[in-house]
Amino acid sequence: MITTWGPTTAGVLRLPSGRLVRGRGLSRPLPQGPEPAFALYLLGHQPPPVAWENRWLRWPDFWLPSDPAATGDALREAWARAETERVEIACAGGQGRTGTALACLAVLDGVPNREAVAYVRAHYAPRAVETPWQHRFVSRFR
Repeated sequence: MITTWGPTTAGVLRLPSGRLVRGRGLSRPLPQGPEPAFALYLLGHQPPPVAWENRWLRWPDFWLPSDPAATGDALREAWARAETERVEIACAGGQGRTGTALACLAVLDGVPNREAVAYVRAHYAPRAVETPWQHRFVSRFR
C-alpha cells in the first residue's frame, strides 16, 4: 500500500482500510508534496490539463453528477487505485462535490451509507457534502 500521502498531508482522507485519498479545491493552488498518479475532477466544465492521469465527470456546483452510472464507475476506479496509487478527488471548492465523492468512497470501503457523510466530515472537512440531494446521493450509493 502506498503511504506517501500520509495522514498529515493537508486534505488527505484515510479510509478505514488504510487507503489514502486527497481531496482538494481546484480554486486553490496545488498543495506541496507529491503529485497524484490519478485524479478525478468533478466540475461543470472540463478542467485544465494536468501532467497526471485523470478523469473528468460533469458535475455542476451544488448539484449531482450528470451521469450517475459513469460516476459510480469512476468512483470505484478511484477507490481501487487508492490501494496502491496516490489518488486525488477535486472540485472547485473541495467541499460539496469532493465531499460527496469521498463519502461514496467511504461506502465502498465498508462504512455504512448512513454513516459515510459523518465519517467524511469528521476525517476530511466539517462542511463536506453541502446539499440535501448530495447527502441523499451518498445514502443511495452502492
